[in-house]
Amino acid sequence: MSDAKHVVCPHCSGINRVPADRLGAGGKCGRCKQPLFSASPAEVGDAAFRAHLARNDIPVLVDFWAPWCGPCRMMAPAFAEAARQLEPNVRLLKVNTEEQQAIAAQFGIRSIPTMALFARGGEVQRVSGAMDARSIVAWVRQHLG
Repeated sequence: MSDAKHVVCPHCSGINRVPADRLGAGGKCGRCKQPLFSASPAEVGDAAFRAHLARNDIPVLVDFWAPWCGPCRMMAPAFAEAARQLEPNVRLLKVNTEEQQAIAAQFGIRSIPTMALFARGGEVQRVSGAMDARSIVAWVRQHLG
């Protein structure tokens, strides 16, 4: 199964091996039995965030945001729409910088909203400021080639 991809469950952070050609088939996590993809961003804490970056074979797009941030709240529906368009080829995560200050500091998040795109565990690109869904999807596709 050399064409299998490791996919981290958005619910329990379990690692699942999924044949690459079956990513869009709506598989379930082997550990918690929840869907691996729900076409919506997953809100994650420190451990889940690190698991997604370290173990996912699919790219990960992270929205660093805070509940008090007006532009963040304005962009939330666009980020959710981008998840509907990009999954299962990209995992979308939300990191609340108020609750996960260590993550925000580690990645040097100075303004929000900031989106960071990761592939193979490393940061590919980042952008700050609110965007609409079409722009988010286009930006991700541009940077993933």
